[in-house]
Amino acid sequence: MPLSESTYALTVTTDQPFEAALTRVREELAHEGFGVLCEIDVQATLKNKLDVDREPYVILGACNPSLAHRSLEAEPDLGVLLPCNVVVYVEAGETKISAVDAQRMLSIVGNEALDETAAEVRRRLGAVVERAADAGN
Repeated sequence: MPLSESTYALTVTTDQPFEAALTRVREELAHEGFGVLCEIDVQATLKNKLDVDREPYVILGACNPSLAHRSLEAEPDLGVLLPCNVVVYVEAGETKISAVDAQRMLSIVGNEALDETAAEVRRRLGAVVERAADAGN
């Protein structure tokens, strides 16, 4: 299925079940040089804290060390926008994969030194989302 873009995210719907998509996202992040620094199971957290039932929703805080280093050298306060979040969730029975659009997000900083790195992060995360959604691989 095609990648859709909002003002802040790159998203695709996949035919894969949630757990399979989550596994594929982790694999594709590693392929693009990203590690997962944190993982938030929103479904479990909301159930535990608020007794709210919702469909599966996991946030992966992804970081590519060399790209993060380059970005922080150009803009030390950029850490408030890191790591790059990638989410896998179920909505109305469909599994979706979504990643932050780093190029659009970092444009708010107003530092042209980040432009090239932001474009590279966007390209890599877009590739992660598209490849992870492809169950044929």
